Amino acid sequence: MKRIAVFFGGISPEHDVSVISGMQVMDALDPSSYDVIPVYIATSGQWYTDPTLRQRETYLPSAEQFANMRKVSLDLSRAGKPRLLTTEKKLFGSQEASIEFDVAVLVFHGLIGEDGNIQGVFETANVPYTGMRTKASAITMDKVATKRIIDEAGVPILDYRVIPRPRRGLIVTPEELQAQIGDFDFPCCVKPNHLGSSIGVARVENVEELSEVLPEIFAFDDTALLEPFVENLVEMNVAVKRSGGDVVTSAIERPKFSDELLDFKDKYMSGSGGKTGQKGGAKTPGQSSEGMLSLTRELNPELGDKDQLIRDMAAKVFEQLDGSGAPRLDFISNGETGEIWFNELNPIPGSFGFFLWEAAAKPVLFAELLDELIAEAIELHAGRQLPKDPTPEAARLFNKR
Repeated sequence: MKRIAVFFGGISPEHDVSVISGMQVMDALDPSSYDVIPVYIATSGQWYTDPTLRQRETYLPSAEQFANMRKVSLDLSRAGKPRLLTTEKKLFGSQEASIEFDVAVLVFHGLIGEDGNIQGVFETANVPYTGMRTKASAITMDKVATKRIIDEAGVPILDYRVIPRPRRGLIVTPEELQAQIGDFDFPCCVKPNHLGSSIGVARVENVEELSEVLPEIFAFDDTALLEPFVENLVEMNVAVKRSGGDVVTSAIERPKFSDELLDFKDKYMSGSGGKTGQKGGAKTPGQSSEGMLSLTRELNPELGDKDQLIRDMAAKVFEQLDGSGAPRLDFISNGETGEIWFNELNPIPGSFGFFLWEAAAKPVLFAELLDELIAEAIELHAGRQLPKDPTPEAARLFNKR
């Protein structure tokens, strides 16, 4: 039985979404195969572990609850098995202790968790971890960097402008914006460059409106991304992973839009994780969480030849970024003209996008998807091991003792 440390929470505007996804993952992991250790990173940055962190009613923990949890940190020594360092209370004081584990399952969304920062920590500690590697995570959580790389691969993207946060304050005047964006046509869609989950996304009709919404974006991000507003908008999302050396795609989903942008709480809080005592993870088809699937969406809609086009573009993006894990790729289309553009890639989609895999041509259950991600983490980790003495003779400047 492998010990799996599930890491979630974090210092991110998407902290709460990560908690929901983390609980769903812990419920979906097969208890006959895995011993699960919850590792919650609070918004303060402190790491905790405790059995109560698997219960929804724990969140957000109070000061009293935190006081009864064990604070932990990651051992960076690279010595032996991965382990969490902590202290144990004894009758006469306390002593250092450790909690060994085999694989880290990362269930972070947004900043300092999905963007390569935490991945670099696990690389440094020599810990097997799930999902995209450090470089790919950093690139894909930067929408502008992703666009530049995908453009080179020949996959269609929307035109865009980059608006950096001012060095002082959060306000950019309409006159300053006009000079930055030139003759870019309105209406436009403006969004944070590094955030997800629809946070800070807005439609603007002119530079005055753009100036008004930017301070909210700059409160969380140092860069805003401006794109044309796509008329007759149709969104299509598909997840991608490797299987037996091949790149495979999930079901395609087509969200049904109302006249309003999807509300953040509607998107994530409509039952995600279930009521107290309910399981959020899906073990069999049709038992998916209430949360993400409560949205109105079509799975595997009739798209004609566009179906394979989207899958081919998704696989091309995934390989261009040397992808791993099971990211979700989002495409947008003008339903009238039929034009399709790559929009963005989510390295760790909410709930791991398990409902997309359950509805795939070859269905993969949530527990099975996690099995695959854990196996891939072990394989990728083994392939990156250095010799015990990593310094070759030709590069040695000091004598060995």
